[in-house]
Amino acid sequence: MTSAQLRARYRRILRFFGRMTLGFIWWEIVLPRLGLGRWADSRRPARNRRTAASFRGLAVTLGGLMIKVGQFLSTRLDVLPAEITDELSGLQDAVPAAPFDAVRAVAEADLGRPLSEAFASFEQTPVAAASLGQAHRAVLRPEDAEEAGFADVVVKIQRPDIDRIVEVDLDALRKVAGWLSRYRPVSDRADVPALVEEFATTSMEEIDYEGEARNAAHFREAFADDGRLRVPEVAWESSTRRVLTLEDVTAIPIGDHAAITAAGVELARVADVLVDTYLSQIVEDGLFHADPHPGNLFVEPVGEEGDFRLTFVDFGMVGRVPDTLRAGLRDALVAVALQDAARLIGAFRTLDFLLPTADTKGLELAAAQVFDRFGGMGMNDLRSISHDDMMSFGLQFRDLMVSMPFQLPENLLMLGRSLMILSGLCTGLNPDFNLWSALTPYVNRLVSDDEDGDNPLMSGLLDTAKGALQTLVALPGRADRVLATVERGELAVRIPMVELSARRLDRTLNRMTAALVFAALIVAGALLYAAEPVLAKVLMGVSALPLLTVLFGGRGHRPR
Repeated sequence: MTSAQLRARYRRILRFFGRMTLGFIWWEIVLPRLGLGRWADSRRPARNRRTAASFRGLAVTLGGLMIKVGQFLSTRLDVLPAEITDELSGLQDAVPAAPFDAVRAVAEADLGRPLSEAFASFEQTPVAAASLGQAHRAVLRPEDAEEAGFADVVVKIQRPDIDRIVEVDLDALRKVAGWLSRYRPVSDRADVPALVEEFATTSMEEIDYEGEARNAAHFREAFADDGRLRVPEVAWESSTRRVLTLEDVTAIPIGDHAAITAAGVELARVADVLVDTYLSQIVEDGLFHADPHPGNLFVEPVGEEGDFRLTFVDFGMVGRVPDTLRAGLRDALVAVALQDAARLIGAFRTLDFLLPTADTKGLELAAAQVFDRFGGMGMNDLRSISHDDMMSFGLQFRDLMVSMPFQLPENLLMLGRSLMILSGLCTGLNPDFNLWSALTPYVNRLVSDDEDGDNPLMSGLLDTAKGALQTLVALPGRADRVLATVERGELAVRIPMVELSARRLDRTLNRMTAALVFAALIVAGALLYAAEPVLAKVLMGVSALPLLTVLFGGRGHRPR
């Protein structure tokens, strides 16, 4: 790709997001300040769907990193509305193959020799083509096959110029993130530059085939003693940063239920083994395969009829469960078990869930109300709650939920996405599959597993008892101070929702008055224009002042 083509690509991405940003300003800022907020709100779902569909078309046309952007955005349920994530969820990373001559040039440049010398045979037609690379079947030379212990391989080669395309796309996304971060309602809602950097890190890992080779080697070593699982071996002598050669372990695709059944393998057993091996990766190994779609999982019948092993391929996207994530998840589980709202918000901080602007006191109050209202209920009890009761409860925290001060870290999103895909695969294999039942022993292990050998649930109970005792000891002094304040007539009661409503009403009245003044000046200027053009122009010019009040009168008065 030439420099001119790369610049055109950069400009096209910026133009798309520029139009999207201007549209956002018009619909979400200007129209509400002109009194058309409800009308704009009523059209937001359809508008979001159109925006997502337009981006989907852009991604399919440009390919490269834009398809990955769409897939990444489809997982950001924490910061994007459902209309956008639903529209983008079906975006598949499948594109036409690059010309073989161009792909061969990439491989031969990295391997330092012609493909005819590097392999005994090499199929020119790829078995799969994606936005960042494509895969071809090949056979190792006899001497390399003897050393590796296998001959049939799959060779994954990066698309020509993909590293430059990724760099251009990331530069454009960083520019857009800079635009959005200057707008406070967006910056309060999401750290967009941080999201782009998270995505950039994942993308750079995916085009580092040496890193993918190390991931495959790690998984192979971690599950070497598990006969239920097979991971391809790396042909290191034929692998580089842009070329990855792996043992060909292709078998029955996990989505081909008819072929699996025909091989004598029970579908329900496949589901059980799949979820068990996956949860072992997450809880025990701390490194998990983060792209478990059907094209990356195979079922290989072995030995006696009915026996099988699962085969995993494509280790470009892996998720990690660091100690902070394990500790945060454990604290959250303990907090839910104890119905301790303060501890739950503390766990959210450990997990890095909360934006700096988050109203932690409001969140703690909401969590406490949830525990009081729904604590101890089973699923059947929750299903029996009326819609009106649920809406009434939700309206108490409407402003808190609209602000949604959460932003989930990439590792946790990968974990959630993997579990959702896993649940779908297992349900397809076994309609009676229950993910929660499968998760239970691992959750118990997570809660009971502590580095110092302590039980965090028992520690939580002790902490709760200690806090209650401290409160009891301090209670007489606090009561005395409250009574003294009442006697002096200095007791003040704050009702945040009433104060918030009053402030909003005050701002609305001010802007309505300004709108009336603006309209009066405009009309007066128009009527006087023929007879007194100078005075009419003055009136029309002065009308800009109340117009500014209408458009920007709400700024600087955010609720505290």
